[in-house]
Amino acid sequence: MGFRCGIVGLPNVGKSTIFNALSNAKAAVSNYPFCTIDPNKGVVVVPDPRLTALSTLYRPEKTTPTTIEFLDIAGLVKGASQGEGLGNQFLGHIKEVEAILHVVRCFEDPDISHVLGGVDPVRDIEVVDTELCLKDLETMSNRFEKTRKLAMSGDKDAREKMPFYERIKKALEEGTPLRRLGLTEEEKKSIQDLAFLTLKPVLYCANVSESDLPDGGEVTRRVHDWSARENAEVVVISGKVESELMDLSPDEQNEFLKELGLKELSIYALIRAGYRLLNLITFFTVVGGKEVRAWTVRRGTKAPQAAGAVHTDFEHGFIRAEVMSADDLIQLGSPALVKEKGLLRTEGKDYVVRDGDIMLFRFNV
Repeated sequence: MGFRCGIVGLPNVGKSTIFNALSNAKAAVSNYPFCTIDPNKGVVVVPDPRLTALSTLYRPEKTTPTTIEFLDIAGLVKGASQGEGLGNQFLGHIKEVEAILHVVRCFEDPDISHVLGGVDPVRDIEVVDTELCLKDLETMSNRFEKTRKLAMSGDKDAREKMPFYERIKKALEEGTPLRRLGLTEEEKKSIQDLAFLTLKPVLYCANVSESDLPDGGEVTRRVHDWSARENAEVVVISGKVESELMDLSPDEQNEFLKELGLKELSIYALIRAGYRLLNLITFFTVVGGKEVRAWTVRRGTKAPQAAGAVHTDFEHGFIRAEVMSADDLIQLGSPALVKEKGLLRTEGKDYVVRDGDIMLFRFNV
């Protein structure tokens, strides 16, 4: 679908282990820095009980879920912004993604070395943030100098931009990620071409030992306290446990999960959190007995653009959409009852798609 979330963190924090559990891609996992050099890519299914219920109701030949692409990006180290540890190459990979899944080590293991010594998740987060800020500062400084010269020459547009650019530059010099500045959508759009790394939304993944499941220990609470500064989510997961669960049968998985006090695989919560992080919603289409399909669009997408996600001809020739809620259909049990209850709607070009809509598009060819 083109929605990409990059997995970042220091070396040896468990990024590749978690990536493997996410995608079953079996990326290399070793106890040394830069085991991952080129980013591994994995397309993962977003678990959605509504799609399962619709498939049971319609019994189609094919059921197609929605997906997110995860990229396992090599570990950053102190000095990455200056090229340390192949840093420039890795930072370039982060530019390719729309959001960041920051894996933080919250487990002790004498057999897995830590590049900075003991376990300290806040320090680790600050190291990564600092390197991203420094890279953004390099980008901003170049733009700032060009704009400053234009402003000095009398360019009105450049003079108007300078206060905003000064604000951005100052924040980065102080090591403050731009996502914490509370920029308006208009302000973000004005600097979109600069592809700032610290403007990307972040989800924190606290990688814990089995003994700290399900909620994490004291170390994990420090990650929660840190994430609250930017209203970011934290998902507690044990990459090692999730990898072991992937090798079990469904019945064995359920038994193991009960022993751990978990209701489901933590990977599922992580995928859904990534979906929310990217500000995505799901709508559904039903094609007779052939296919029930989930589609991914940005929150705020209007009906014609949603139609375009299905087929470009649908958007160009859009007339209207017939819409019902998946929850209504699942509860009532049939489209006829949904219509009888007055819950089937006809919506036009200005309709904003809601999460869980089932949509039938009418269009001219």
